[in-house]
Amino acid sequence: MHLKPAPCLPLIIGLTLASLFNRDLLAADPPWYQQVLVGIETGPTGAQFGHSDLNDTRYCRQFNGAEIVRQALACQAEYLVMWARDGDFAYYDSKILPKAPGLGTRDPLREAVDEAAKSNLPVIAYCVVQQAGHFLDAHPEWQMRDSQGHPLGRFCFNSGYLEALQEILAEQMAYGVHGFHIDMLDQGFGKPYGCWCDSCRNAFEKEYGVDMPSGLEWDASWEKMLEFRYQTSERFERSLHQFVKGLNPQVSVDFNYHGNPPFSLEVGQRPVQHAGNGDFITGETGVWGFSALTIGLNAAFYRAAVPHQRVQVAMQRGVRMYHDQTTRPLNDIRWELLTLLAHGAFVTIVDKTAFDGQLDSRAYERFTLVFEEARKKRAHFGQPAHAEVGIYFSSRTRDWIGRDQPQEYFQSFLGAHKALVYEHIPWGVVLDENLDLTNLKRFPIILLANTAILTDRESELLQRYVKEGGKLIVTGHSGQFDRLGKPLPHCRLQDLIGASVQTRLASQDNWFAFSEEDKVRLGKAAPNAFAALPTQSPVLVKGPASVFQADAAQAVGQLLRPFRTTRQQLGQENTDWPMSADQAVGPAILLNSYGAGQVLTFAGSPDYSTASEHHTVETRRLLRQAVRMLAPEPRIKITAPTNVEAIVTDDRQTRIMRVHLLGYNPPPQTIPSQNRPYALPALMEDRPLYRVQLELNFVPRKIHKLNASTLLEHQERSIRATIDDIHEAIVIEY
Repeated sequence: MHLKPAPCLPLIIGLTLASLFNRDLLAADPPWYQQVLVGIETGPTGAQFGHSDLNDTRYCRQFNGAEIVRQALACQAEYLVMWARDGDFAYYDSKILPKAPGLGTRDPLREAVDEAAKSNLPVIAYCVVQQAGHFLDAHPEWQMRDSQGHPLGRFCFNSGYLEALQEILAEQMAYGVHGFHIDMLDQGFGKPYGCWCDSCRNAFEKEYGVDMPSGLEWDASWEKMLEFRYQTSERFERSLHQFVKGLNPQVSVDFNYHGNPPFSLEVGQRPVQHAGNGDFITGETGVWGFSALTIGLNAAFYRAAVPHQRVQVAMQRGVRMYHDQTTRPLNDIRWELLTLLAHGAFVTIVDKTAFDGQLDSRAYERFTLVFEEARKKRAHFGQPAHAEVGIYFSSRTRDWIGRDQPQEYFQSFLGAHKALVYEHIPWGVVLDENLDLTNLKRFPIILLANTAILTDRESELLQRYVKEGGKLIVTGHSGQFDRLGKPLPHCRLQDLIGASVQTRLASQDNWFAFSEEDKVRLGKAAPNAFAALPTQSPVLVKGPASVFQADAAQAVGQLLRPFRTTRQQLGQENTDWPMSADQAVGPAILLNSYGAGQVLTFAGSPDYSTASEHHTVETRRLLRQAVRMLAPEPRIKITAPTNVEAIVTDDRQTRIMRVHLLGYNPPPQTIPSQNRPYALPALMEDRPLYRVQLELNFVPRKIHKLNASTLLEHQERSIRATIDDIHEAIVIEY
């Protein structure tokens, strides 16, 4: 088998239009993605790493598009994402790309589209963009290069690859597909964080009037480089979207998104800038790749990035990665899928065939059960989220404080999320890129989790928000650095905090200490909010810390620096493990009134601490107590075990509040085979049994449940439930 030269683009477009004019299936209104809840993505296993054997006819010989459609329909999938192209092969009769060797004369994409047309099942073509393989080998002129000219094994988005990919999409479009899922629009997942090919050098010089920086410098020239990379990715996505829409506006386009944690500047995407370039946003989850706790965070992050669009999230059937040929237990699949649905996403389960293309019947039995449950509960998904706290995410801080160690910033953001989930406080995500006063006012409380960089505009909006009655929680080094990540002489939040920064501690193993007098003082400000304040001994609060001098603010508690051994003082011993508390250097908490609002500042980082390896229950609960001080009577209070996630929606038009409860219930793990003690969570086999209590600040008209097995009792504004399943939703009419 040989690689084929790319044909003339007008010929491909002509073929595409001729095919599309003969099909009325694509003229559905509204678009397919506005209607669906659950679907399947099916692709082969064996060429995912590139450079596969062009002559191995065992590969994909049983990859059958018609059978894939029949199985998708049998399990009640509402759409099918059909693998059409990866870095090595096409899975259809391409005039541009080599076809998978085992297919022979067969055309799985044609088989799938024709079979799906009988049932009006939408078929979306899965097209890989960024994977090294035979096509890149055939076109080295399109390859990314480092500053020394060495090839990087990836396609450059400023090269002629854009036109080639348009040709590939055009010939796939000729099949009459309903849309495209375009995967991996990243620019890499590590250094050198850029491309220095001739095309990029010329484009950069034309845009900025100077040569590209020779490497990572973290100065104004590197700022231009980051902007150039972000604009390159955006331009590439928009060009593909416009190209497809120019051929047929009814065909959808979505891109696999990499703007959320743990992704950083490395991939060339910002959270908002690259979220809305398709018809809807698509992201992915997976315990093995993101953590069990981040399943819901991903969906909420995507919704915050594109509040005007629907959100699709892909999860996988496999245990640890997409191609591992295993099938998770039913309850493990149910938990992830129902969590995503509760957060308002529609969900695609990724199924990978065997090497020869066969499907796993056991997996489809489980898909049938989870899809049936999802469809029965359809009316209870997709309502507006109710959130009490908005967790602020700063892409600027990610880039210029996190830099090439982004976890140092992410940890505060992720810890804030973890604390709120564990404490069952409804939360949402606020992004700096689409920030306005209306967005801020959606949340009674905004949490600045070590948001070290704030622009003048952000600072002014936060001041207006608080002045007009908003509540603010500040942690770590928020507002203390300029746009390039350099320390400022004064904190931008100084007026809001009511205190000035004297210094930033170089240590991270810092401590808080509180006295009974502190508890009394806080109790006067907010009765019962800090009733559980730890006063017996200092509490480790690992993370960034600042020494403040109170001005208008009321100071409470003490921030203590850690002891340092003689060897540590001499730089002969590291400080990775926390030392005990030494002397007090400043207050632990600052309370300040500003206009009609209030600001509570932690001199340390209970959010960072909560996500760290040295987390304690006390630091997590400090965040809960701060929330309860600022908002003592929320619309709903939820008491539940820490392994239960509560997701609240509130549809004001129908006057229905829903409290989705997801019980995460994996058994303990044993010693891992490597990287001890970093064990991945075990798989869930059993349904959990748990009790919850809901306290409302209104009297409901009617309360009911979804599961017959749930025991429900209520009296006036209090609801108690005993649940013995992965998912339940308490429906509250008011």
